[in-house]
Amino acid sequence: MTRTLTSRVLQDPSDGFRFLPQLETAPPDLRISFDILGGDRIRARMSGAAVPALQGTEHKVDLSARPDEVRAAAARLCARWKEQFVDFQPTDDQGRPLRDRQRPYAATADLSAEPEDELRAVVADLARGGESLLFDTLLRGEGVQTEMFRAYLRSALSSEGLRVRFDSDLHLPWQMLCTAEDPPASAPTLNALFARFLGHRHQIEHTGDAYAWIGAPRTAPQRPLVSLNHDVRVGRATRADEVAKVLAEGTECTVRTTHEDLVRDFGNADLDEQLMYFWCHGEFIANEPEPHVLVIRLTDGTPFDGHTVRELRARHRHSCFRPLVLLNACYAGVSGASADRAFLGRMLIEHGAQGVLGPQIAMPQAFAAEYALEFVTRYLSGAATAGRIAHELALHFATVYRNPLGLAYGLHSGMDARLERAIGGEA
Repeated sequence: MTRTLTSRVLQDPSDGFRFLPQLETAPPDLRISFDILGGDRIRARMSGAAVPALQGTEHKVDLSARPDEVRAAAARLCARWKEQFVDFQPTDDQGRPLRDRQRPYAATADLSAEPEDELRAVVADLARGGESLLFDTLLRGEGVQTEMFRAYLRSALSSEGLRVRFDSDLHLPWQMLCTAEDPPASAPTLNALFARFLGHRHQIEHTGDAYAWIGAPRTAPQRPLVSLNHDVRVGRATRADEVAKVLAEGTECTVRTTHEDLVRDFGNADLDEQLMYFWCHGEFIANEPEPHVLVIRLTDGTPFDGHTVRELRARHRHSCFRPLVLLNACYAGVSGASADRAFLGRMLIEHGAQGVLGPQIAMPQAFAAEYALEFVTRYLSGAATAGRIAHELALHFATVYRNPLGLAYGLHSGMDARLERAIGGEA
């Protein structure tokens, strides 16, 4: 009888470079780079089929903006979404909160019954902030090169359906940025406002490191390998239980509820998952003298962060750990530029993850659970990539639920990640 023998490579003289073809994919339609150079300068580059090729030159400019002011403006935009949308509180003529409408945009994912004029005013303010961050802060300037770069980028982003990669040392909420109105509409419809957001128009991913992970090709398992990493106390009044059921149906599902569970499995060289889902609280903690970093906590409340990932996975280079991570961790706390919002995601990617999808703001639990249910269901089917699903969900929640919060989920790498199923495996 034929037996499959398990093997493990103990020596690798090529240091994994023979596996590079496994990383190859179709190039994005538009690639935009923002590199931080010496002297606190930002250099912008742009390429791809969505912009014209230029004779003897390229789309490149050194910007007037400085990294700290751009990060501060991005933090302000994220805080604006939280304060003016998530925490929006209608009042009566006397300025008193309406008792029957307590934070209505946070209470449910479906806002189709909310007054459209009221909703339109709030979304218009968010769109104005997203346009200002992109064009008035990051790309500001009156030099000829800056004006040309801004015009070409504006033209490209005004189209629809592109696969866009922001390859950037600056981690910004790209999906929440907006195209410019030309000319500005006096009273745009809610659909017109939604359509201005980059996450509504395009598939978007943020990348940064070169060759972030060079790993061995994996063989698709008969049943998808997934995990649920959660605080059992979070979101009891939401659809979180339905997400757990979808994760467990027809899969090999590992459930972790404590820091000890995470440390045990992340320290295992043979950790092999295709989809890793986190449903828990998160917060920014001091990391002096470096920026504050995001930590997540499961049921026991012990912090788990990017440094922990590095400690546990650094010795397991070229392992089979290649999941897409849905980091549905709501956070609050530090909202200024002194927070490294991407560090946990970067460490997960550096040590194997194909990509990390998560909210850019403190997300209401009702919406977060609804988003996860839609994403997990679609991703486990294996029919679409993470980038396509994230884009479809931004459209879905805006069009059907009249809710822009799907635009507040950002994808760090992983636009082309897809759950592979073995031939003949369960569907």
